[in-house]
Amino acid sequence: MTSSGTNAAALTGSAAWELLLPAASAPARARGRALQAALREAIRSGRLTPGTRLPSSRDLAADLGVSRGLVTEAYEQLTAEGYLRSGRGAGTWVGDAVRAARPGARDLAPRSPGARADFVPGTPDLSLFPRTAWAAAQRAVLAELPHHDLGYPDPRGLPRLRTALAGLLARRRGVVADPERIVVVSGVAQASALVGSVLHARGMRSIGVEDPGSPQHDGLYAAAGLGTVPLPLDEDGLALGPLRASGVRAVVSTPAHQYPTGIAYSARRRAELLGWARSVDGLVLEDDYDGDFRYDRAPVGALQGLDPERVAYMGSVSKSLAPGLRLGWLLVPAALTEEIVERKRTMDLGHPSLDQALFAHFLERGDYDRQLRRCQRAYRDRRDALVAALAEHFPETRVSGIAAGLHAIAELPERFGPQEDFLKRVADAGIAVRPLSACTHARTGDGGVRLVLGYAHLPPARIRAGVHLMAEALKG
Repeated sequence: MTSSGTNAAALTGSAAWELLLPAASAPARARGRALQAALREAIRSGRLTPGTRLPSSRDLAADLGVSRGLVTEAYEQLTAEGYLRSGRGAGTWVGDAVRAARPGARDLAPRSPGARADFVPGTPDLSLFPRTAWAAAQRAVLAELPHHDLGYPDPRGLPRLRTALAGLLARRRGVVADPERIVVVSGVAQASALVGSVLHARGMRSIGVEDPGSPQHDGLYAAAGLGTVPLPLDEDGLALGPLRASGVRAVVSTPAHQYPTGIAYSARRRAELLGWARSVDGLVLEDDYDGDFRYDRAPVGALQGLDPERVAYMGSVSKSLAPGLRLGWLLVPAALTEEIVERKRTMDLGHPSLDQALFAHFLERGDYDRQLRRCQRAYRDRRDALVAALAEHFPETRVSGIAAGLHAIAELPERFGPQEDFLKRVADAGIAVRPLSACTHARTGDGGVRLVLGYAHLPPARIRAGVHLMAEALKG
């Protein structure tokens, strides 16, 4: 290479120079784009640092074996984009505005802690995802989907899916399901955010939450501008006295299977909760997060079916299919529908059409009902395995709550306390558990050990082995 300055000469022996060589062997029509992309990558990655002088277009073209015009065009394009700077008779340099990109991309998805035994609740068994049936549905939908359905959708969701969901929810959960008031969302989190933001726009500044309850509620509703007011439970559900005294006019509730205590609201308490909502012109946000999974009897119908004008009903496929699908539904009272739909429109212009059409096909063919039955059998067996293992290794343990869902509450005998010591010993043994105290705002200073044990993601053999490990960790 002829001399073009010290930096340009050094370029020939650098990793950045080697990065340009494949561009020279690219197909003729793609060679210019390949050279531009290679130069960008060299600058972004820091292989070409700000202030580095590049070879002249003539010299670089000669060394790469390409036309000078191709190199000139690449220099001009990257100069226009700000990657390079040049001056008449002064050569071409790497611009000062460019900063090297951080290598790689972090994965912030919640993952299993890598424990020897992981009883942290909230995750279904993702190996039960119906890959074969889902793939068949994808092929069928891609073959039949009208072109116009790939445009911006109705923000409520495709009419086909809303109709299928209305049938499913009316049949399985007893809701009053008008397809015109169903909004397809990316899970219960988005449904909560939509309702929360509309309530905030109407002047509300606080919302009641069950205590104990989901640890995510505080942050979720704070993002919508609402403070959360913890409300205690009794054996029938939300305690009505504290609810009335709180002054809130909206409350989040899990009446079919309260999270995390596992109780089902009594018929009397369900009626009283709706009576409260009518008396304060209020709203109940019903999170039916695992209402399909009841193992000792048919599931109790949704609260929404008793008064659809006072209940916003939320659900998703996160426990039945996979949380990564980000697919759920929201049934809203008539008085809120227009505002919710407009908020959904401005938030994301609607849920992905292809995903909606696929799930509609899955529902219409009965595949979703089959998946629910498959999961119910598996999770019932796993709950039985957990209860039996606790009885064997921790005699006198009390497992509370109804036989339902993906987790159970275990209250261990006092001899295994205090809780702080118990948690440290099992953590040191590589066993991940969640104490009930992590789900409540109230102080629990009695020293007892109460655990929220997730079992759905564990095969029965691993459940038994994990409980055995826990018992071994506490010996001595």
